[in-house]
Amino acid sequence: MTNLVTIYGGSGFVGRYIAQEMAKQGWRVRVAVRRPNEALFVKPYGAVGQVEPVLCNVRDDDSVRAAMIGADAVVNCVGTFDAGGKNSFEAIQVGGAERIARLAAEEGVARLVHLSALGADEDSDSLYQASKARGEQAVLAHMPNAMILRPSVIIGTEDQFFNRFAFMTLMSPILPIVGANTKFQPVSVDDVAAAAAKGISGDANGGVYELGGPDVATFRSLMDVLRAVIQRRTLVLNIPFWAAGILANLLGFAQAITVGLFKNTILTSDQVRSLKSDSVVSADAKSFADLGIEPASMEVVMPNYLWRFRPSGQYAAIKNSAKNLRT
Repeated sequence: MTNLVTIYGGSGFVGRYIAQEMAKQGWRVRVAVRRPNEALFVKPYGAVGQVEPVLCNVRDDDSVRAAMIGADAVVNCVGTFDAGGKNSFEAIQVGGAERIARLAAEEGVARLVHLSALGADEDSDSLYQASKARGEQAVLAHMPNAMILRPSVIIGTEDQFFNRFAFMTLMSPILPIVGANTKFQPVSVDDVAAAAAKGISGDANGGVYELGGPDVATFRSLMDVLRAVIQRRTLVLNIPFWAAGILANLLGFAQAITVGLFKNTILTSDQVRSLKSDSVVSADAKSFADLGIEPASMEVVMPNYLWRFRPSGQYAAIKNSAKNLRT
């Protein structure tokens, strides 16, 4: 019988790539999401019936258990950037992670892959990073052999990093950033999916793996690379942490007094705290090398999806070539 993997959050940015990879490898894939009707796009990833979205809320034991019945492996890609509310850091990144691992152990699931993040630290000032660490602990308490993946900033067609800043260059001649000297190690979503596939299939041992691409750069340097790729001359402006903190507090206050009518997706206080820490692979950590994967450079990945932000879009290369024609 064909192996089955359940991917919680399988229609999200990373989850969909893992789903595609496992479908290519011949696995049946169950994509567990809150709104299956909005995840129908995953069905063509495989043959008819091979990839199926199913209803699941990681805050509910029964739906989590139902989604994993019969699975040989499970993957948790569910995360949130909401500090409060029903889907808070605590509810999703700690409680949800614990629930998936606990029920997987009860159901006798052989392997579990958990998506965390570089910078996960129980003692971090960032609630996001602290919750990621507690989520890891909860997973390992029930599934000691689980694979924990800690990627740096993940990039790819649907990413919320380079896409977001590229869009901002279309709106303003000034590109504001917070933490210009903070270091990142961008990693391709395809490479993260390949790492997860190793854990799902049992081709890699469990444990914590820190995932970063071959390039380490400061936030400002990443914006310079972005501007070169999209051929924009936007001015990069660093906002000091103290000023960013004030701005984030004001935006948070605006969300509170409007009772959520205004949703602060611009900058939160917790994001400011997170940006004070580098997101780089530790020297002694298990990494892509231990998985036999050579990660792609960001400068190879970025042009494949950011071309649409160039002044001439998909015709940029043709126009540049035409400039070299001699009349």
